[in-house]
Amino acid sequence: MMNGMMNGTGMDGGFFGFGFFGILIILAIIAIIVWMVKGSDGNSPQSSSNRSLEILKERLAKGEISEGEYDRLKRKLE
Repeated sequence: MMNGMMNGTGMDGGFFGFGFFGILIILAIIAIIVWMVKGSDGNSPQSSSNRSLEILKERLAKGEISEGEYDRLKRKLE
């Protein structure tokens, strides 16, 4: 009799049992991993702009561009 009462309502892997919450936990772990990978790859607009300015500063330091060119390009990037 006890087995009949637990079918589909307890921790037997039914939709509302551990199976449902197990899927939620797995989805949450996947979402966290994706969020961490996206955050660390440096493709955000802020980091892209910072990298562009760094490259511009390096080109000025190497003498590849003049100060006037540097100022003009810096204004475009900002």
